[in-house]
Amino acid sequence: MYRTHTCGELNTKHIGQTVTLSGWVQKIRDLGAVIFVDLRDRYGITQLSFNEDNKNLQDIARRLGREFVVQATGKVIERASKNKKISTGDIEILVSELKILNAAKTPPFTIEDDTDGGEELRMKYRYLDIRRNPVKNNLIFRSKVTQLVRNYLAGEGFIDVETPYLIKSTPEGARDFVVPSRMHPGHFYALPQSPQTFKQLLMVGGIDKYMQIVKCFRDEDLRADRQPEFTQIDCEMSFVEQEDILNTFEGLTKHLLKEIHGIEIKTFPRISYEEAMRKYGNDKPDIRFGMEFGDLSIIAKGKGFNVFDQQEAILGIAVPGAAGYTRKQIDKITEWVKRPQIGAKGMVYVKYNEDGSFKSSVDKFYSQEDLTKWVEITGAQRGDLILVLSGELHTTRTQLSALRMFMAEQLGLRKPDEFAPLWVIDFPLLEWDDETQRYHAMHHPFTAPKPEDAHLLDTKPEKVRANAYDLVLNGNEIGGGSIRIHDKKMQAKMLNLLGFSNEEAQKQFGFLMDAFEYGAPPHGGIAFGLDRLVAILGGQETIRDFIAFPKNNAGRDVMIEAPDTISQEQLDELHLSIINNHN
Repeated sequence: MYRTHTCGELNTKHIGQTVTLSGWVQKIRDLGAVIFVDLRDRYGITQLSFNEDNKNLQDIARRLGREFVVQATGKVIERASKNKKISTGDIEILVSELKILNAAKTPPFTIEDDTDGGEELRMKYRYLDIRRNPVKNNLIFRSKVTQLVRNYLAGEGFIDVETPYLIKSTPEGARDFVVPSRMHPGHFYALPQSPQTFKQLLMVGGIDKYMQIVKCFRDEDLRADRQPEFTQIDCEMSFVEQEDILNTFEGLTKHLLKEIHGIEIKTFPRISYEEAMRKYGNDKPDIRFGMEFGDLSIIAKGKGFNVFDQQEAILGIAVPGAAGYTRKQIDKITEWVKRPQIGAKGMVYVKYNEDGSFKSSVDKFYSQEDLTKWVEITGAQRGDLILVLSGELHTTRTQLSALRMFMAEQLGLRKPDEFAPLWVIDFPLLEWDDETQRYHAMHHPFTAPKPEDAHLLDTKPEKVRANAYDLVLNGNEIGGGSIRIHDKKMQAKMLNLLGFSNEEAQKQFGFLMDAFEYGAPPHGGIAFGLDRLVAILGGQETIRDFIAFPKNNAGRDVMIEAPDTISQEQLDELHLSIINNHN
């Protein structure tokens, strides 16, 4: 037996007992007459003591180094100098037997909560990084969330079904990761971007409530909250309308917030995509704070200020309590919005002072009466600072949305322990792409149109709303789904609108449309991004911190050095050299 107890469970109730612990050496303090060693495992830290009565044991203890793996047996005694910062701080182990199970090299960074290792170094030695409490606790937290999700959905009658990882590449959506077939020269599997078509086929198969916590893969540009492989909570239901799905997964979200944070949320607001864009400039708004957009386009034009007169949109937000900002502070904000990442050409400001007066960067063009109207439209209160951007409508909305979030960060309004979910509904079904000169599905090709808009597909497809919904939490989309098309003719029409010929549609998706002819029930579903959901519930927004072995921003695993080349023999076996020669 390597251990009778863990390093986190002993206390004064165990005084006098002989115990055996195993773990890693965290710290060694050699005081001459006595040596103290902090022993760490997943559960905590226990202090070992070696007194001068046993010189042989002290000699062994002096050979220890940080991260040595050891086994120690001894009696639990009360500590003379207690440590209130750890759960075992009232006791220590007077060691009678010590065994080195494995020696260790000095780690490249300190295994402490506040480490001296940079991110790239810690990623290279991720197995060491996982020993640190922040990373370890994130993984334990992820496990807890996953278990809560499974238990809740099982209680709601969902069946956990695994779907294939080696599937067929499709042209819609992000780029696929492809896998060459050895047995079928020149043919390739794709790794799934989602189990979408399979879960629809399960509905045809009569599995009326499906769930799966599943790996998905997308070969796309990366950032802090995106990985080439990610995990979804994937769900589908039969004989449901939008309301059924929204209620079910509101229930799941409420359950998670209550179990994890003790928070009870009564209602989930619902806003349309159009309203979200108009009020917040994006389709995943953070509603923990105000700063809704005010449209000044009509009242701000025609006053001689050419910058505004020539623009399509003039939009502003009221930043609470910021009228006292200095000119230097405002100039910094202006420089921030002019960065290439945001792309604004400039910014106008209005200080709405506590005494009701105004001071603005456009006093020459706008009277106090004019600025009073700006106050009304932006909802500004005395003491607020109005910030205004202008330009093409979509671009200006995007820029002002970024500014809104930036100001909220500066003012501490994005509190990680405050949670504000909402549904965004009524998305456009299609969006036009000028580059490809065709429509693209805003969600995916299997999303059903709103029944009341279906007649517009033949005449005004751009006006059709999708029977789709996104669940947003604290400014992040954590889940999205739709009611699906379950009729072959409607699915063929949708694919035709997306630029597929009948032959292409049959080649790519014939298996699904054929299945619809054998009694497909009305169905719909949703997928949650587990990585992002866990991060937000954990008070963060960077998903890498909650993934055991993440890729870096370049999509590389620097620990195992992947992706990597493969041998010529493997290439030949996969017939890739034939393809290369042919090309």
